[in-house]
Amino acid sequence: MGVAGAPVQVRNPGGSHAQTESGPFMSSALPVAGFAVIEAADIAEAIKIVSRATCAVAHGVVEVWPLEKAE
Repeated sequence: MGVAGAPVQVRNPGGSHAQTESGPFMSSALPVAGFAVIEAADIAEAIKIVSRATCAVAHGVVEVWPLEKAE
């Protein structure tokens, strides 16, 4: 698949204005049980897409982890 790049947290409380913050929201020694792979031209487009996700709008946070091609 690829190598994960630096994560970005995306929030959009009430759908009013997308906010971003660098770094992961949480860390765990165990695998995270929910993820989606989306196709986007760049990190800005990925942020725009996930800023409309229910979790981001409902005062939650969505982490965006860009994938870079593994060599």
